[in-house]
Amino acid sequence: MLSAARLSSLSVRGAAGRAVLVAGQRQAALSVVRKTNGLTRKVHTDQRQTDRDTIMRLLYSIGTKKEVERYLRIFSSSSHPSSPAKFAVVKVGGAVLDDLDELALSLSFLYRVGLYPVILHGAGPQLNEIIEREGVVPDYIDGIRVTDAKTLGIARRVFMEENLRLVGALEKLGTRARPITSGVFTADYLDKDKYGLVGKITKVDKRPLEAAIRAGALPILTSLAESPEGQILNVNADIAAGELAKELEPLKIVFLNEKGGLFHGVTGEKLDVINLDEEYDTLMKQPWVKYGTKLKLREFKELLDYLPRSSSVAVISASMLQKELFTDSGAGTLIRRGYKLFKHSSVDSIGPDRLRQVIHDRDPDVKAGFSSVTGVLNDLKKTPYTIYGDEPLDVVAIVSHPEGETPVMTKLLASRSGVLNSVVDNVFSAIKKDHRRLFWTANADDENRAWHFERADGSFTRAGKTLFWYGVYDVQEVEKIVQQFEQKGRIERSYLPVGPSAPPHRAAAGASGTRTYSTFARRPIPGSSRGYATAAAPPASTEPKRLALIGARGFTGQTLTTLLSSHPHLNLTHVSSRQLSGYPLDSYTKAPITYSNLSVTDVERMEKDGEVDAWIMALPNGACKPFVDAVDRGSQERKSGEGSVIVDLSADYRFEEGWTYGLPELYSRSAIQSSKRISNPGCYATSSQLLIAPLLKYLNHNAFPTVFGISGYSGAGTVASTDADGKPITVPKVSSESLAGGIRAYSLTDHIHEREAGRHLSRLLNDPASPMKVAFVPSVAPWFSGILSVLSMPLSEKVSAKDIKELYVQKYGGEKLITIKREPPVLQDIEQKHGWTVGGFQVHSEGDRAVVVGGLDNLLKGAATQCLQNLNLALGYDEYAGIPTD
Repeated sequence: MLSAARLSSLSVRGAAGRAVLVAGQRQAALSVVRKTNGLTRKVHTDQRQTDRDTIMRLLYSIGTKKEVERYLRIFSSSSHPSSPAKFAVVKVGGAVLDDLDELALSLSFLYRVGLYPVILHGAGPQLNEIIEREGVVPDYIDGIRVTDAKTLGIARRVFMEENLRLVGALEKLGTRARPITSGVFTADYLDKDKYGLVGKITKVDKRPLEAAIRAGALPILTSLAESPEGQILNVNADIAAGELAKELEPLKIVFLNEKGGLFHGVTGEKLDVINLDEEYDTLMKQPWVKYGTKLKLREFKELLDYLPRSSSVAVISASMLQKELFTDSGAGTLIRRGYKLFKHSSVDSIGPDRLRQVIHDRDPDVKAGFSSVTGVLNDLKKTPYTIYGDEPLDVVAIVSHPEGETPVMTKLLASRSGVLNSVVDNVFSAIKKDHRRLFWTANADDENRAWHFERADGSFTRAGKTLFWYGVYDVQEVEKIVQQFEQKGRIERSYLPVGPSAPPHRAAAGASGTRTYSTFARRPIPGSSRGYATAAAPPASTEPKRLALIGARGFTGQTLTTLLSSHPHLNLTHVSSRQLSGYPLDSYTKAPITYSNLSVTDVERMEKDGEVDAWIMALPNGACKPFVDAVDRGSQERKSGEGSVIVDLSADYRFEEGWTYGLPELYSRSAIQSSKRISNPGCYATSSQLLIAPLLKYLNHNAFPTVFGISGYSGAGTVASTDADGKPITVPKVSSESLAGGIRAYSLTDHIHEREAGRHLSRLLNDPASPMKVAFVPSVAPWFSGILSVLSMPLSEKVSAKDIKELYVQKYGGEKLITIKREPPVLQDIEQKHGWTVGGFQVHSEGDRAVVVGGLDNLLKGAATQCLQNLNLALGYDEYAGIPTD
């Protein structure tokens, strides 16, 4: 019998209540303006609830409802009236104070849902500006500002002014805030002779902070301290925030900066998450980790070593604070202690007594009396298995994997800490790296079923339990696999679409009317869950594999063969073209290849015999299906190994259930990695979706976006011809000469890329039941390759051009094949380039319409390069193997 533990059993309803009460009598103090009658109180209470409901709906727009409610539940439960300051310490850099409105909105957001962070701010840039203006030259020793009496006097004035500015901005938004500029930090001189009036904190008094929160106000602190004799001392704000966190032991320590995170010193990519126990030593040895970065990492390590493991540090911009706090994917850099993961093939390796206790405490079937701990351990001995987990066993997963059979995750047992610190995601990611396909189950009434759905490619619910799987995309194959499970006693018959119901004691769980269904249509959540490792990720595969290309005559096929010549691991073994059969393939240089003319029968036989590992279909629209069907038939008869991967470059399968749509920068990379059937997006559709996706939070459903696209004439397709010697050649369907130096509009309505972009972008909406549309108008131009797309998008609310650009930076800042520019891209930016370039961020003077320009080479990122990305992911290679990323 399979089982999977509930990941958490916390009540959302209870959490909502705690969120309102977290500040003691705060809500009553806000709502009772006059106590002359009960009516006044009721009106204010209703308004307060309306405000909170509105804020909750806004939160749902940045993540799934389950995500938001889970984090709100956790954060709310951390704050009790006896210790109300345990939610978060937020350190605000001086540069962040320059964008005061954005900062105040983000902090007010938290206040509206009943969360009370302790805010401590610096004022370094402001202080430097004033002291330089007053003729004082800043002096630093070892990175510490030397502070004399005059500098300290200016600092006190600046800190007070900035503190009151922030308090005023919050109060203006209806958020109560209390300035606290003294009485919290006690300090001794750090080194009076060397640094002057600089302090080293020796004591933190949290009572003023807790009093402010109990009174319903956010505490706003400066980093000034006092000596026991009453002398004011200057303290670095980062250090003060760390000492404050050590006293309060909050769940989150947030450092707000203008960059929005920490970044890799070589690649420039934002570091998504750092697990210090796993990665700290390796990171500190990296040549790019030096100066300020090394100092920050060391300070974060020292801080988190002092705090409970439930605490974590986030480095983020003020505008993305909610996304960082309330979504699994986050937005900045998350630093946590973490634990090293393990995997063992025997119980003895982790200790039988420890595993027995975990099963006893967390296994729902054991707790319900349906099975015993001994029975679970005895079942392990029936097949080869691997136990995955972390060192303290906050998460334990058991995967059964007999030789030649599909693996089954028989147990997934997580503690509350394992859920809170995303260890369950890390363990699941480790399992996915080892197993390209997997089946598992969970109770149909599990409060965290959404977690399973988000990680599955399909599911089937029956008799109170849901069967999940990833890596299998054909329902007949699913049934065949489950039948094999049932025959060997690895799964119950009740999971098949036909068969007897489960015994009454099991069926009771589903008696509440749980809907029975099977689905392959998974809706990916915006972004992706944070992975386990940043610097210590396991290496990608380097195993050589064989590739066949069908339909190599066109421009895309020619571009692909040139690219494949430089691929370190993928070898082109068959190239099929009816017109060119018998001629040598000149554009591929790794080995001599001659064009062939593969029939459907040839393809089926080759797949059956395992001659290739992957197929690329570069055929015209409507011509691909016979070859795909042949691969499917051959795969079913294959005697050993898994079936081949197919990447289809036509439009035939871009709307097909069971096929993975391969646009890695927008949709799930993990889905591509576990897929055997991938549809490569259209060139115009790729650029249109990349343009629109960052702006979906401002989508105006009453006026959908319009994209005007101009493509080089290679995008219009090719026709067969012959050269002077009679050799077949490819020529463009539309020539440069025929355009006479101008552009020609075509397919003015109902272009297939219009429907394609709208369909897949709808998957990113919070409510995909209300799909969006994209208006698209294409034109062909007299250059060979390259698409320039201009997006005009009505907005649901007024936004600045700066905000628009920031959305693209947040969405694509870490993508190797995306370039973000200030000015609109031109042809030279995209022609013969492997990525997509975006720029020219503008907003209409009325603030309700954004215009953005994007571009790509239709033969590269619009076709061949993207195809190679998808192949690399599906075959286990590095995504960019064989793709120049300079």
